[in-house]
Amino acid sequence: MILGIDHVGVAVKDPEAAGKLLTALGMAQGETGTADEYGVACEFWGLSGKPDEVAVELVSPTREDSSVQSQLAKKGPGAYHIALEVDDIAAEMTRLRSQGFVQLDAEPCAGAREGMRVAFFYLGRAAGFLIELVQYDTPRRTTS
Repeated sequence: MILGIDHVGVAVKDPEAAGKLLTALGMAQGETGTADEYGVACEFWGLSGKPDEVAVELVSPTREDSSVQSQLAKKGPGAYHIALEVDDIAAEMTRLRSQGFVQLDAEPCAGAREGMRVAFFYLGRAAGFLIELVQYDTPRRTTS
C-alpha cells in the first residue's frame, strides 16, 4: 500500500547552488547520503525537519555513469522523480508492473537514507518521469 509522498527528487549539477535557493525559501538541509548503486549523492531538504515531512531531495552525480547523468545531459537540472513510501515494496513492484509501469530495478536497492530500500519505475510517455518506491525498516508514515 502507498503510505504517502516521501520526497520529490530534483536532479542538480551543483547541489551547493541549489541548496542556497532552498535556504532562501526557508528550507533546511536534513539528512544526506549516497546511493552507490545509482552513483548519486542526495541531500534531503524540508521546512520542519521532522522525519515524516515530505522533502525535496537534491540528487547529484558522484560518477560519470551516474543514473542521473542522462537526465542532466538531456534536460538539464530539474524535476527528476516522485518518491512514494510503501509498506511492502515487493507487493507494490508487482502491482505497478501489472498496471504497465516500466520497472527499472530488478530488485530493491539500498537508498540514500539509513534503513531505506528503493526501486524505480518509469511512467512512460504519458508523464515522462520516474516514480521511486521507498520502504523503510521503520515506516515514517502510518496508514491511520
